[in-house]
Amino acid sequence: MQEYTFNHFWKDLDDGLEIYYTYMNKRYMIYKLTKNCYKQELIDRDEKSPHPKMSMLTLKRVKELFEHMTDFEYKTGL
Repeated sequence: MQEYTFNHFWKDLDDGLEIYYTYMNKRYMIYKLTKNCYKQELIDRDEKSPHPKMSMLTLKRVKELFEHMTDFEYKTGL
């Protein structure tokens, strides 16, 4: 099986995919809004959670998080 690289991940975001992933035992969704602007949404919400429900991220921050992301899933909107 081929390793899922950041370049592939970035291309998938650039192609308009919504990508679900796990980070720090929480489930998130990320998608591209505009050039260098990505929206991350928390899917697993607890009533009193210190994790923000939504975040705006730059490509630099997405690169930093990528190495800690696991369990990728895609949503194409089709």
